[in-house]
Amino acid sequence: MPITLKAARVNKGLTQEAAGKLLGVSLYTISNWERGETFPDAVQILKIQDVYGVRYDDLIFLPESNALSVNSDTTYQE
Repeated sequence: MPITLKAARVNKGLTQEAAGKLLGVSLYTISNWERGETFPDAVQILKIQDVYGVRYDDLIFLPESNALSVNSDTTYQE
């Protein structure tokens, strides 16, 4: 089931600071990842999987504000 990085952290009951300590990065790095300003590298992703208990395939790294949306006024035409 897809889940954002922030939701995965919160579901584990971790603050950004606590997650940063477990992952070996600063809380600012965690914040940047969650906002989509920067992205974790392959080694960090492996750590995220272990700490958050979420598979990489299920993580969403795109912040909600940048997610694709559908215009409700658009109708399908053949």
